[in-house]
Amino acid sequence: MTDVYAAIADPNRRLLLDELARRDAQPLFELCARLTTVHGVPLSRQAVSQHLAVLEEAGLVTTRREGRTKLHSFNPDPLREITDRWPRTRQQPAEE
Repeated sequence: MTDVYAAIADPNRRLLLDELARRDAQPLFELCARLTTVHGVPLSRQAVSQHLAVLEEAGLVTTRREGRTKLHSFNPDPLREITDRWPRTRQQPAEE
């Protein structure tokens, strides 16, 4: 779970997850273009690729190949594990 926290600590990686949640199965060049045009974040392809590797290692991104293209997809399961870890409602303390 530590990998998930480290992965989502970076704002650029959160933007990548936002883009993948918006539209699944995107190649690297589309993600780079969206970061630049929509978010004004001009990262190099190498930087985006490194961010995607961190997200993939944390289990937040999966990849598959279609011919020569590598498609990236968002996997929300590790985030669900975090939200399931703590109770959703706050318990009231026992009265004394």
